[in-house]
Amino acid sequence: MRRMAAQVLPLNIRKKRFGQPVTRLPFLYSRTRCDNPASSQYRPTPLKRTFDLNAKKSSAETSPSRLVIHDLAQRNGHAEFSQDVRAGLTSNPRHLFPKYLYDELGSRLFEAICEVDEYYPTRAEDEILKTHAEEIAGCLPTSDTLIELGSGSAEKTRRLIEAFTRQRQELLFIPVDISPTALATSAQALLGSYPNLRIEAYAADYYQALAALPDFGPHPVLVLFLGSNIGNFEPPEARRFLHAIRRVLRPHDVLLLGADLKKDRQTLEAAYNDALGVTRAFIVNELARINRELDANFDLWAFGLRSSYNEAMGRVEVSLESLRAQSVNIRALDLTIDLAAGEKIHVENAYKYDLDDLRTLGNETGFALERTWLDSAERFSSNLFRVTDL
Repeated sequence: MRRMAAQVLPLNIRKKRFGQPVTRLPFLYSRTRCDNPASSQYRPTPLKRTFDLNAKKSSAETSPSRLVIHDLAQRNGHAEFSQDVRAGLTSNPRHLFPKYLYDELGSRLFEAICEVDEYYPTRAEDEILKTHAEEIAGCLPTSDTLIELGSGSAEKTRRLIEAFTRQRQELLFIPVDISPTALATSAQALLGSYPNLRIEAYAADYYQALAALPDFGPHPVLVLFLGSNIGNFEPPEARRFLHAIRRVLRPHDVLLLGADLKKDRQTLEAAYNDALGVTRAFIVNELARINRELDANFDLWAFGLRSSYNEAMGRVEVSLESLRAQSVNIRALDLTIDLAAGEKIHVENAYKYDLDDLRTLGNETGFALERTWLDSAERFSSNLFRVTDL
């Protein structure tokens, strides 16, 4: 996704604290900051950036006019980060905001999570798209536009782009990501692979991008929200988000939504607490970011990862647990917090769905669940929603 320089500290020691294993894994540190998501109320005029794509050219020359990036991510992210850290760590119970997990290092660590044995969603979804991309494309025979919210590296999206470009003379791809650097990097790779592809990208948060999308033209569009990203929203926010998507779509447009499915506790908890400790490194990186950007002194090895499935709520709850009594100074905020041994800092919830949940979510937000594709182990779902009346 995003390039970075990193230092690797060779620690790989398993210890027991408070009766639970804690894995110390090689931990990466970066001094590089990335843009933070802006609020949905921020509506700047887009800046149009055209990137020269003269790196590796395919037999069909990659023309700069095939890529335009609208940069809307211009808010003071450092101030927002400071405010949210203060609010979260002085709350009872304490919490951190999961959106700050994805700085440059965090994005690299998440890519590593997708490769560990226990984290099945990425492989399961890729299996679905590999097997059913042509079938998905056939559901919109006249569509010539794909919109992806949270595109990242767009690696899985290649399955769909390939299916659509085989059937069309030209395809417009509209990726949305908070980082213009990530968009430029992924776009260069895509344009080099698909000569009949054009890209109009938006460096913005979801709500900014939805408010700024261009006129779609006469043909249907397919909106992609892949991965298990819908599970990162609390239920009211998930409904608000799908309402926002629905408001920009027309009766013949379609949403393809990825959703992780409810399953046994052991599989779910292992996916968020892998044996190698990569997930722990990803979560603890938010403390490292507070150390870097707000001059704090969190001891990263004084926290263990606790991921547990709350079956009644249908979600995996992810927290950091203080392994000892400790006092932390956050000098940029003139703030000191005292943590008791065993005290938890909540970081994120990951909601899981069944098909009835998804059907209800669609009905409440102006969509009808038309088709569902599952991987061979029936762990993950890709769901085709048709627009209905609100």
